[in-house]
Amino acid sequence: MSLLEAIIIGIIQGATEFLPISSDGHLVLIPAIFGLSQPDLVLIGLVHAGTLLAIISYFARDLWAILKAVINGLVQRRPFADDNARLGWLMVLGSVPAGIVGLALKDWFEQQFESPVIAAAGLLVTAAFLVVGERLLRGVKTIPQLTWLDTLIIGSFQVLALLPGVSRSGTTIAAGLGRGLDRPSAARFSFLVGLPAIAGAGLLSIIDIFTEQGSLPMGHYVAAFTAAAVVGYLCIAFLLSWLKSHSLYLFATYCATVGTLYLLYSFLF
Repeated sequence: MSLLEAIIIGIIQGATEFLPISSDGHLVLIPAIFGLSQPDLVLIGLVHAGTLLAIISYFARDLWAILKAVINGLVQRRPFADDNARLGWLMVLGSVPAGIVGLALKDWFEQQFESPVIAAAGLLVTAAFLVVGERLLRGVKTIPQLTWLDTLIIGSFQVLALLPGVSRSGTTIAAGLGRGLDRPSAARFSFLVGLPAIAGAGLLSIIDIFTEQGSLPMGHYVAAFTAAAVVGYLCIAFLLSWLKSHSLYLFATYCATVGTLYLLYSFLF
């Protein structure tokens, strides 16, 4: 794998982890379409670590406030009295469904990543969710008004995102819209509720870094990590700004187009 290919992998991960177009789907499809070298586990681990750094950096103030509120709530034996503390526990609750299913069916989900066709079909699923989410948009709730049931429903949609092509941010944003959030709030909560899952994937990938022998020069890994972190940070900022005045239809159109074109290509050739 060349340095340029490593950087491209980092850019793909950074952009598609947070935009509602599926990072895993693109990491499966793009090498298949353009004949790029498949990334080794060390490179995959580093680009996941890059996106983890991006989301922690972007939400650093929020996360620090949440952590302090959770600790203070436990000390005072009033764990849900503060909005930030309650948000922290909602983040944990929303991560439970995907954590349980992901661990139970880990091998099966990993097998699905061998098929670009499944990834392309997953993009069509993502497109459908984004369209339905827009149709359900009411915008009557803010994040502090979310109930435990709302969070469990939104978090459950992260299970679908264990499949390649199904966007975690796309499905959870759509679910948030369906539960009454406006677009920016749905996106913000999607990032926060997905943080434990992103952190878990990032940490597992980091473990791979120490258990696998890298096959690329160190400069390739550094460049990919940096690209993923920088692009990821910018894409978080872009999406939160975009959704203040734009719909999700652009992303739905993109997912539907890419998924359909690849499926047609695979069946015809």
